[in-house]
Amino acid sequence: MGRTRFARATGAAEHLAQLRAALEANAEALTVAEGWGARLASRLGDGARLLAVGNGGSAAEAQHLTAELVGRFERDRPALSAICLHGDTSSLTAIANDFGIEEAFARQVCAHGRPGDVLVALSTSGRSPNVVAATRAARECGLTVWALTGPAPNPLAELADEALALEAERSCTVQELHLVAIHVLCGALDGALSADLRPASAEVHA
Repeated sequence: MGRTRFARATGAAEHLAQLRAALEANAEALTVAEGWGARLASRLGDGARLLAVGNGGSAAEAQHLTAELVGRFERDRPALSAICLHGDTSSLTAIANDFGIEEAFARQVCAHGRPGDVLVALSTSGRSPNVVAATRAARECGLTVWALTGPAPNPLAELADEALALEAERSCTVQELHLVAIHVLCGALDGALSADLRPASAEVHA
């Protein structure tokens, strides 16, 4: 969870009511993820790589995204290069031990990222120091940064090339919206790749 203070709620009915309200309020904003998916299909199809980063629940969301890309979302397609930066626990703990936890992701960005790659940075608060540091490193290394955050303004949204800052009263609701955004992105990516892989129609000769 992020450090921003959100409203609290108890009970399934209230939880679902807040989620429905947040989905409706953010419906237009979530179309940004659709555009990201179409553009990512072109990038990854040309050999670029996606890196993803987050802490706690956002780390789980980041890993969910990379799993959908390396494996599949709903359609069979070629595997795509995607790395979740908290997944290599030996590197993560070694970097945190030697350089400090704030550098845990930034150093990996510098190691794995290349110009033209994409970093997807997730933080419900938009203020996680190690995610912000990773974003700075990505910009310096020539990567494109897309941020998924909670309500703006926040440092991560301001540093990213593009940000999807979703409005909700609770941090858990922001994470649920982030999962929707990830699935929208993956669906758009699958659609774009399917169009690219579809054979051209045969010419009809008179």
